[in-house]
Amino acid sequence: MIVSLRTWSVAAACGGMAFLASNCTQIPTETRPSPLAEGRMARRALPDSAGYLDAPPRDPNGIARYYQGRQIAHVMGHEGADWLERNGRRQEEGTDLLIKELKLKPTDVVADIGAGTGFFSFQLAQKVPQGQVLAVDIQPEMIAALSANKAKRKAPNVRPVLGTTTDPHLPADSVDLVLIVDAYHEFDHPREMGQAIARALKPGTGRLALVEYRAEDMNVPIKRIHKMSVAQVQKEMTAIGLELVQNVSSLPQQHLLLFKRK
Repeated sequence: MIVSLRTWSVAAACGGMAFLASNCTQIPTETRPSPLAEGRMARRALPDSAGYLDAPPRDPNGIARYYQGRQIAHVMGHEGADWLERNGRRQEEGTDLLIKELKLKPTDVVADIGAGTGFFSFQLAQKVPQGQVLAVDIQPEMIAALSANKAKRKAPNVRPVLGTTTDPHLPADSVDLVLIVDAYHEFDHPREMGQAIARALKPGTGRLALVEYRAEDMNVPIKRIHKMSVAQVQKEMTAIGLELVQNVSSLPQQHLLLFKRK
């Protein structure tokens, strides 16, 4: 699941340490400024030409930056690595179904952006035995954990890749599928990362699979800032030249949205 782009408490997405005991069974409350404070923020800052706005955070679980009207969330750091491998994740998120819905071919090249410890990377590797999984993370600590897991699992077709907050370091026109699970909403530079990912997709056939908790569903027990709506995702992907080609609704709590270059 999630990218490691800034450091935060692993429980933040679900409203505190109670999450660790309750598996996020309650929808956390959110903090918003008063209308007067929101008016002051609007007067002090205007979006730039790329869609960014730097302004005080409306939600303390996010940073002081907005993109296409959406506040960017804090991100889990390497301190939360154990949570990525938590018991029950497969059932909670329907991860086996997610992998099946990707419809991978044995020879595909797949990029797992925000690979963390490799929870998805090693599952993907089994589906592309003649292909390759580029497991991208920006934290050296996560890359070290990935490398250790690669040796332990004997997965030669998984290649850890150290990226940055603006560039996943993927070769241009080379990737059949890019998978981002519950991470895009936490990117510090979503436009730049999105453009770099779009360039990496194979022309005509390359796909971006974006997985995010459903903002439209109040029953999904994740804070609002860690969810995305289909409309918001489409808005942001359109801005970088990608079009929605499939909306898979079979996952228990998340959208699975597939995009291609226009």
